[in-house]
Amino acid sequence: MTGRGEPPEGAPEGLPGGGEDEYRSVVFDESFVRAARLQEFSAQERMGEHARAVRSLPARHFRTGSRAVIALIVLIAIAFATAVYMGLSNPYQPPVGRRAEPLRSTVIPLAPRGAVPGGKAADLFATSPAAHFRTGAAGINLPMTRRTENFSDSQVTTALTTVKDYLVASSLDPDVLTGGSVRPVGLLLDPDQANQFDRSMTRSADDGQHAATGWLVRFDPTKVTLADPDIRVQGTLAYSEAGSDTLEVVSDHTFTYALRPAVSGPQKAGGVSLFTVRRELHFRFDREDLRLHRLELRTSYVQAGPQACSTDTTGTLHPLLAGERAAYRGPAGTDPYATGRPTTALCGTLEVSSRLSRAPEGSPGPPSPTAGAPRSHP
Repeated sequence: MTGRGEPPEGAPEGLPGGGEDEYRSVVFDESFVRAARLQEFSAQERMGEHARAVRSLPARHFRTGSRAVIALIVLIAIAFATAVYMGLSNPYQPPVGRRAEPLRSTVIPLAPRGAVPGGKAADLFATSPAAHFRTGAAGINLPMTRRTENFSDSQVTTALTTVKDYLVASSLDPDVLTGGSVRPVGLLLDPDQANQFDRSMTRSADDGQHAATGWLVRFDPTKVTLADPDIRVQGTLAYSEAGSDTLEVVSDHTFTYALRPAVSGPQKAGGVSLFTVRRELHFRFDREDLRLHRLELRTSYVQAGPQACSTDTTGTLHPLLAGERAAYRGPAGTDPYATGRPTTALCGTLEVSSRLSRAPEGSPGPPSPTAGAPRSHP
């Protein structure tokens, strides 16, 4: 075998040093060139793997791909049709065309038997049946909630919470109580009752539908003012189904306010008196109301005193203040602190105020909650 870099015919002649020359590995003589074989590839061979790129796909691949696309389109169409059908047939959608009914309200003034007792707000509260009541919104407690047949636990809680918000806005908000604003109450009502509510606020009427005091508690700010911002509250909330798409809530609460005359200058001793309002309200909710945090007020039954029986209570309540008397009393005694179904009358007698009025100022009044127990009336 020849050495490294040596041509097939041996080392070339005439070169000094022969194979020891340092440039020997890069010198090619004529015999080396002739011995080299040249090989030229054909055009197809030169294309190599690139020839596969221009080959046509078999017809069966095209047919398989078309069927897959068609199947995908059909599946999407079926899914869309199913979604539309479920949306139209969903039993939880609100009934089409249902409108809120007008409010029916009754406001009964309660007249005292004697002079309205006066004193300091703290003393009056301590000697009244409201002594054990809670203050403000804390007195409006939600009952234990449980799902119904067609409404979830969260939907029942939403209904009760909305009613509590309404009671706070319509019975405890200082701006509403003094006639400065009605917006907090109106925002919670079903829009179908908006016109009736607005007319009741601007053009009150004793027709059972447009008494402002059927919607909220309101005093004439030129006559009275709150002597104590801590309003005493006690009552109950109850709920039930009225159909597969309707939930009803009934509230029955007694609110006790400490009032004084709205006059400038120093107040006379004993200028503060208590005023009691019992409100039994019936609310209705459909699923849209629950979703939008609003309600429909169906009926409102209100007893409020001490007031004179001849007083027009449709626009505002007109409390009799400390030392004042009613010119005429109603036919039967009515206790706003009593529980149970309120009695219906055009005017009633405020039994609690009559007992307080007979007690000397500063002396203990009815200390026990039994002072508000139910009584039978002729």
